[in-house]
Amino acid sequence: MHASKILMSIVMLGLMAGCSPSTDYSDIEAFMDEVDSRPRGRIEPLPAMETVPPFSYMAGNKRSPFEPPVLLKKVERQSGPKVEPDFNRVKQFLEQFTIGQLAMVGTLAQNETMFALIEDGEGGVHRVQRGDFIGTDHGKIQTVGETSIELIEIVPDGTGGWVERERTVSLVSGA
Repeated sequence: MHASKILMSIVMLGLMAGCSPSTDYSDIEAFMDEVDSRPRGRIEPLPAMETVPPFSYMAGNKRSPFEPPVLLKKVERQSGPKVEPDFNRVKQFLEQFTIGQLAMVGTLAQNETMFALIEDGEGGVHRVQRGDFIGTDHGKIQTVGETSIELIEIVPDGTGGWVERERTVSLVSGA
């Protein structure tokens, strides 16, 4: 250990010796003398400032030229049965969670009825069956299988109406 410290000290002294200042600045002094001997340049004076009359912008209430024009089109609603969620129905517990927060973690069978075990976003596990509601989009469970549950959600269609959307919640692998 002592020998390595001595070797390190010798290497550091060698590096520092290579960094010692040289007193030969003749090339730099020659360059500086050559630059000083050049004729001095002349800087042109700045041109006189021209006064511009003030401008009053009068198009402030018009459409911006940087935005595309807006065309309003009448959207035809989808034909077929009109759907709408039942807002008078008492909400079930799992309707406070989004489908992304819910996970199917297993199934149970009792007589002929198949139940799914759903884990909510807070660690609780709940038993659901066909006809129960889950998710914030009025999702009604249609079928409970061994590896997934199928549900129909009622979501806004973007034009003031509602449409049905099929959704699947699959069994979480490793559960």
